[in-house]
Amino acid sequence: MSEEVQKNIIKTAGELFFRLGIRSVSIDDICRELGISKKTFYVYFQSKDELIDQLLQANLAHTANKMEQMLHDPDMRGIVDGILQRNTERDDVRRVPQLVYDLKKYYPRQFANFQQQAFEQQKRYIRSFLERGIAEGVVRADLNIELTAVVVAKIYADALRDFEEMETAGYNLPQLGQAALDMLMRGVLREN
Repeated sequence: MSEEVQKNIIKTAGELFFRLGIRSVSIDDICRELGISKKTFYVYFQSKDELIDQLLQANLAHTANKMEQMLHDPDMRGIVDGILQRNTERDDVRRVPQLVYDLKKYYPRQFANFQQQAFEQQKRYIRSFLERGIAEGVVRADLNIELTAVVVAKIYADALRDFEEMETAGYNLPQLGQAALDMLMRGVLREN
């Protein structure tokens, strides 16, 4: 088995799911897009459910990698600027609700598991950011780090779970994410 083939299946499936929705994309569609047989697909994945599990894990790993890179930036101000600029230029946000809707309705186990893991991941990285910021004098030292991390991660988790309500109010996921980051930054940074 080739790890590269498996990654390519995950990547292609993710692109198709993003473009067309999870429910409307079949294993046949994925195989046709890749030019592989279903037999080859089943060498790497037992089912579409397993593919979705691995796709969501790949998403978490990708996010973790980006966060690790950002947190290892030697310039704390650069990190702050990077956080504030995140999600500002997204033209693909109209497709996110379909993905979330399909996950919630047709793959509730995967959605719940992903949401819990994403919450824990966000909380961990927010905590790391705050701890480093305090150590470097950029973040207020009087913060309750754990509570702040939980509150911000909860905003993201709730937004993902309840995106329909946000859309009804005229907002999308990246807008909420940017607002949460803006509040976090304004609330935690020391005044210079």
